[in-house]
Formats: sequence, structure tokens, C-alpha cells
Amino acid sequence: MSGDAAPIYTSEKNGNDETGDGSQENPFKTVLQAMRSAKQEPFPPIFVDGKKDDVKYEPISSAQLKKIKKAWTREGFKNADREKREAEDAERREKNFEEAKKITIEEDKSLPAAKQVKIRELQGHKDRRVRVFGWIHHLRRQSKAMFFIVLRDGTGFLQCVMNDKLCLTLDALKLTTESTILITGVVKDVLAGKTAPGGIELTADYWELVGDSPAGGMDNVLNEESHVDVLLDNRHLALRGETLSKIMRARSFIMQCFRDHFFSKYYVEVTPPTMIQCQVEGGSTLFKFDYFGEEAYLTQSSQLYLETMLPVLGDVFCVAQSYRAEQSRTRRHLAEYTHVEAEFVNISFDDLLDRIEDMIVDVSQRAMDSPAGDIIREINPSFVPPKKPFRRMKYTEAIEYCRQNAIMKEDGTQFEFGDDIPEMPERKMTDQINEPIMLNRFPAEIKSFYMPRDVEDNRVTESVDVLMPGVGEIVGGSMRIWKIDELMAGFKRENIDPANYDWYIDQRRFGTCPHGGFGLGFERFLTWMLGRHHIRDVVLYPRFVGRCKP
Repeated sequence: MSGDAAPIYTSEKNGNDETGDGSQENPFKTVLQAMRSAKQEPFPPIFVDGKKDDVKYEPISSAQLKKIKKAWTREGFKNADREKREAEDAERREKNFEEAKKITIEEDKSLPAAKQVKIRELQGHKDRRVRVFGWIHHLRRQSKAMFFIVLRDGTGFLQCVMNDKLCLTLDALKLTTESTILITGVVKDVLAGKTAPGGIELTADYWELVGDSPAGGMDNVLNEESHVDVLLDNRHLALRGETLSKIMRARSFIMQCFRDHFFSKYYVEVTPPTMIQCQVEGGSTLFKFDYFGEEAYLTQSSQLYLETMLPVLGDVFCVAQSYRAEQSRTRRHLAEYTHVEAEFVNISFDDLLDRIEDMIVDVSQRAMDSPAGDIIREINPSFVPPKKPFRRMKYTEAIEYCRQNAIMKEDGTQFEFGDDIPEMPERKMTDQINEPIMLNRFPAEIKSFYMPRDVEDNRVTESVDVLMPGVGEIVGGSMRIWKIDELMAGFKRENIDPANYDWYIDQRRFGTCPHGGFGLGFERFLTWMLGRHHIRDVVLYPRFVGRCKP
């Protein structure tokens, strides 16, 4: 050992190979790390933990030094070999790149002209020459001169095979996932015993790089181990994954099923405003903003505006965004969500319950019969469309159920009449019963100003929430107060200034009748159908407490 260099200290008890610097105060953990820090022989004096209690450090023994030096020497050889291999690989890559720069490919003009098609159309173009554009979803280099590519174009997936010169160009060497390409060739059924998306593959005779992607592709940004916040920060990339993209496709089909249901009943779709100056569901959840110097809000519901269309169009519906400024970050809450709402003219409360029930059953079956059905069966194989009739449970019965089944309030006490049943106890009850529940007739004090009282029990309103196992509430509805004096009493009870509601009150002045409606949270409906644990899975770009990007 060299006696001139400063000694290096190690301690199995107190040292750390990552943060240590070899001093007495901050020793390395291992002797091997001390040798690494010295880099070459002769090593400085190396100290280890003292064997006696009153000796903190003592010089390393010759035997121990000799033993660990062998490991250091072996490691040096391995490092030298690795550096040699890396240098050789770099030289080989550079040589390959230089050779690849000399290779060019051109489309063979003697071949039949290729028709550009979408992947979804390829089943009708077998044994024909086609041109397909898409993103590289998977890339497998079978050998230097044979690539297997799974291409994605938003309409489906296609396996492509590239051979020989097509694999040897500079673009081919740099090709990675999420690059976009145009690829030309003949589509055929895969050979017996082989598998590919749709049972077909394209054998390429020409291709072009349209847009490249960084080395490593999307895997360098996202992978299965990524934290949820990383996934949400990179939602634009996460949506390219197979599960999320299938959910977005199913979302589109299921939305169409809602519209088909409504149109089959001759309901008329309208488009209400989302910037408003009156509240619907309570001031505490309103998003306020400055509207040209006036206070305005993002809508919580389009219900009030839908009601104005009843004398004009009859039964109406809308699909619009709604906003709730709730300070809730649960697996079923969003600050912005898609609201499917409808209002019906001249109906009773039982009619309203029947129409909500009919919609859920019909839309569920339509979805299973649509292209969304295959996605639902794949993602949530246990899903079965519900059947009528749903269980109709009064609020008073729910209170009694909670009391009998030890479902308590947050403070550990039992529920009493007049208590609002929060999300967790409500979901616990729903999951125990394990069937759709139409929970109805809530106390007036915990419901909105526009809900009329039940004629048989003045304490409660003609109101309903539809609860689904695993999700909880997906629909909220009620009859609407249709007499002016009752409506004004509702404003007074909720301490709401009726000044901004003249237009709404006019619906009672200029010809009125019993009417009612509902609002369905589309994302909660999807969460239920697709069996997702968290509502963010079914939203394009989720907005909730603490997140308004990207």
C-alpha cells in the first residue's frame, strides 16, 4: 500500500458506497468501493471497522486485502471487456449506418398500382396491393433482414412483414415504435397455425418513413411501472395504449347508443349554454368566472334550460359538459364531466322512474349489440346487461337498511331520517345488495329547490338516484315543481335570490304542467359498464382537484 496518499476509510456498520467519500466522517461501506475510488495500484492505506470496542478503525489485514483485490481485478477485466464490446458495437453501428446510407429503395412501377386504404377495410382487399399509413405499435427485428411490424392507424391493427433490402436502409436501422410510415404490399391470410390481428398480414414491397420517433419509442416515457401522475402528465401518449384506446372507442359507440335510444323515443336533442348566471345544484360547487365584468358560472346542469324547451319541442335531451367545484378526489369524482340529461313533459313520478329504468336497460343492450360489445366483453367479461324491474327503495328504507347492517356515519353513529347518506356508506349498501337500486323520495332539506314534495309524505320529495354496484350513483332525477308558489318557497328555503330566475319562473306563468327529468353521469355509466376501478380511465383528459393538464 502507498504511504503517501490519504488513507481511505470503510465501515460495514456505518458506511455507504453511494454517498460516502472515504473519509473518517463519511466512510465507504465496502473495501471494494475503496479500491474503485483509488482506481489503480498501489492503493492508499485502507482502514476497516476496528475489532475492539475502543478502536473505531484499524488497517485492513493482508489476507482480507488480498481476497478483495482478486474481486477488484476480476471486475476490472469485466469492465475492460464491456468497454471493448461497447466500442466494437459502436464501431459496428457506425459501419452499418455508413453502409445503410448507400442503400436506397424505390417503388417498383411494374407492380399493380396500390390503393391507399384504412386497416379496417383490408378484409375486402385480400390478395391485392394496398398502401397503408399508420403508427408502429410493435416492432420485432427477427434478423438483420427481416422485420415484423404491427401497424396502428386508429381503425385497427395490421401485421406487416419486411424483408431483405427494405430492412437495410438507414431509416430502417433507426426505426422505432410510434414512428409513422407508409407501407405498400399485398395482404393475405396468415399461414395455418400462425396468428395476427384480424388473421391477415401484409408482405411489404416498399415503405417510406413519414415521421420518426425518439430511440426507444414511447417506452422511454411510459411503461407498466409508471406512477399514475406520470401517466396523467403524459396522457396524450398513454392514450396510444391498447386498453385506453379501446375504452375511447367504446365510449364513442356507447354515446351513440344513448342518442339512438332517445331518437327512437322521438326525443329532440338541444344544445344549452354552459356559461350561466344562475345555480342549479348549489353555490358551493360552482366555478365562478368574470363574464365581461359580470359574475358568471360554468354550468352544473343544463336542466333549467331543457325545461324551457318542453313547450316548444316536447320531450328533449342534451349531451353537454357540466362542472362541479367539489373538493373531492375520489375514484368517481370529476370536476368536468359529460352530462346526459333529459326532461319530459306531462308525466308522473312513476313515469319518470320507468323511463330512466328503460333507458339504462335499452342502452346497455344496444351497447352489447354494437361494436362496443366486443370491447366490453374483452375488458369486463362479467358484464351482463341489467333486466327490469330495478329494485325501488325509498330513502326511509335505505336508512333502516343501514341501521340493520351496521353501516354507520363517519362519526360512528347510526343514520337518522334527514341525514344525507354519503358516497362510501351508499356504495357499501349498494355493493351488499348487488343489484341496481332506484333510491327514491329523499327529504326536502337535502335536495334541490326545484324538487316537489311527495303527496303521500310531505317530508320527502319526488326524487331518485340510480345506484349501481361498484360505482354508486350514476343518475339523479326528480319531478320539477310546476306551481309558482311552491317554486318561490323553494327559493326561499335555499336562500336563493329569484331575481336571476325570471325566465325560469315564466315557465310556470305561461302555461304549466307536471314534468320531470334526470341527469346521467356518462363517465360513471362507462365505469360501471367497463368494470373500471377509477373514473379517470374512461375520460379523455381527466379534470379533478389538482389537475387541469395536459
